[in-house]
Amino acid sequence: MTSKRYKVYFSILLSSLLVACEEPAQMAVGQLESDRVEIVAESNEPIVSIPVLEGDVLNQGGIILRQDTNRIDIRIQEADANIERIQAILDEQIAGPRPETIDAMQANLLEANIERDFRARELNRLTGLREQNLTSIESIDTAQMLLARAEARINLFTAQLAELQAGTREEQIAQTRHQLQQASAQLNSLRFDRERLFVIATASGLVDSLPFEVGERPRVGDVVAVLLTGSQPYARVYIPEPMRVGINIGSELLVHIDGIENPLAGTVRRIASESSFTPYFALTERDRSRLSYMAEIALPDTTSRLPEGVPVQVYFDSP
Repeated sequence: MTSKRYKVYFSILLSSLLVACEEPAQMAVGQLESDRVEIVAESNEPIVSIPVLEGDVLNQGGIILRQDTNRIDIRIQEADANIERIQAILDEQIAGPRPETIDAMQANLLEANIERDFRARELNRLTGLREQNLTSIESIDTAQMLLARAEARINLFTAQLAELQAGTREEQIAQTRHQLQQASAQLNSLRFDRERLFVIATASGLVDSLPFEVGERPRVGDVVAVLLTGSQPYARVYIPEPMRVGINIGSELLVHIDGIENPLAGTVRRIASESSFTPYFALTERDRSRLSYMAEIALPDTTSRLPEGVPVQVYFDSP
């Protein structure tokens, strides 16, 4: 009887051990991913060259492709000519009138004085003849009109000479300066637009996709290149709810990557504060309803960049 009782106890203990051995360890699954940067076209000019290939590594500021600049080059030449024209006007206003112009106006004023003196003498002569009744009243009226016209010319030439000697008004020079600033700003805007025809990498990374070919004309806003940033992809995994409490930003985890024999030591760089349902492909059918927390694990550099999309696993001790 006692021997049979021990056999029963031993069978129960063995069954418990087997069940414990079959209980799988807690696991987080996911895949390798990289942050994607989409580079868009800011002009609809045709592409003239693409100096990079898919798979090339670019530093920030590296040229991805070039678009045709002929149209904007013509506009830049026009803006340059307009600046030179306004600058010449400003120089002329600052320098003031030429001495020859002032001398010519002084000569006109002298001629007007001579004309006035002649008309004054003529009026006096005709007035004397009229007193002797030797001329008509109409001749006196004509002489007075000619004298008044000569005096008006003197006033006109005197004012014009004073204007020339005073030079250009400060307000007029200020207006021309503002026109020059406006033209310079327009030129800088055109040069900035020209630089945008050289599509550059806004971040360092791997060229993942080049949707367009040389000769094609992308529309404004079309994605012309996709970059994968970082020297190495990160592991995006879903942490089971029982393991979430012990994991924080900076926690170190061993990441098992398909195709690599030894796991890589990664560091949690981001973990969601709110839970989400585990994706349908992540766990077994029994565990799909369990909540999980998305986490991003930074991986160390290797001799070559790891490919995106490779499945990864992170194992935890059972609670």
